[in-house]
Amino acid sequence: MIDRHKAIGWAARDSSGVLSPFKFSRRATGEKDVTFKVLYCGICHTDLHTSKNDWGSSKYPLVPGHEIVGVVTEVGSKVQKFKVGDKVGVGCMVGSCGSCDNCSHNLENYCPKYILTYGGKYHDGTITYGGYSDFMVTGEGFVIHIPDNIPLDGAAPLLCAGITTYSPLRHYGLDKPGMHVGVVGLGGLGHVAVKFAKALGVRVTVISTSPNKKEEAIKSLKADAFLVSREQDQMKAAMGTMDGIIDTVSAVHPLLPLIGLLKCDGKLVMVGLPEKPFELPITPLVLGRKIIAGSCIGGIKETQEMIDFAAKHNITSDIEVIPIDYLNTAMERLLKADVRYRLVIDIANTLKAA
Repeated sequence: MIDRHKAIGWAARDSSGVLSPFKFSRRATGEKDVTFKVLYCGICHTDLHTSKNDWGSSKYPLVPGHEIVGVVTEVGSKVQKFKVGDKVGVGCMVGSCGSCDNCSHNLENYCPKYILTYGGKYHDGTITYGGYSDFMVTGEGFVIHIPDNIPLDGAAPLLCAGITTYSPLRHYGLDKPGMHVGVVGLGGLGHVAVKFAKALGVRVTVISTSPNKKEEAIKSLKADAFLVSREQDQMKAAMGTMDGIIDTVSAVHPLLPLIGLLKCDGKLVMVGLPEKPFELPITPLVLGRKIIAGSCIGGIKETQEMIDFAAKHNITSDIEVIPIDYLNTAMERLLKADVRYRLVIDIANTLKAA
């Protein structure tokens, strides 16, 4: 077995964020590793931010991509869950300490030492490279099995957007049939939040600043209702009606109107990452025994549960498949919110040609 695998991908070299072809090495398949050919990789807003070093922590060269799906080509001698030919995926993380309290409760995503799929530092000290590449080598414990009946291209974004919205619905108990849940924002996260909530039997209201998204929300995504957050009469009529709200918006926006939509004991769960702090109104929380909470992706066990649930209920992300040489244009479109709703790179058919 060779010491290193030669790999090709696309990388950002500096904070301009421009991506271009890049040759690099991955570790050889270890005894507990799964190596797989990447077929598709979704594009997340995180890829855009990290390529440009918007958060000040990027390490270059940076190969983005944490919505990765493909087919197993090699497994280590001690791998038990996967075999050559299996359809698999890797999401936002590829490692954790394995010994902390969070890891012991299948919450690797909250491990203080969790390892990002790209731009992180692996156990051997090397920098991790993501899925804008021809193959991945990942520890068995961080690989997700993709059921045969779910399309790989539509499944890829679920490894980030899917688990980001599925986990809070489950954890905060917003998964009981008959409950009323609001979803703020109808983008890459919001549209899958609606799909999961509806599959759980929940009554869903989409809350958006854009009136022109109403038809999409009601007719295509089967939401039960639609509120324009700037229309005070609509918001007032819905006050005190929701058991919970999943807020997917990353831009700073007023929280007070959303808190007003909640019933007593209602929960407003934030999954977006605004660049600036929010103003937090305390009085309505106290008077209504309401909660503002957060949620960040999910552990590996829950991510597998999410993918299996999605396969059972025919849930995929609404996607546009692109060639990899369209990548920089795709990033510009993402910056302008000109995407419905996720872009997915056809790695297998376009990477080497590019």
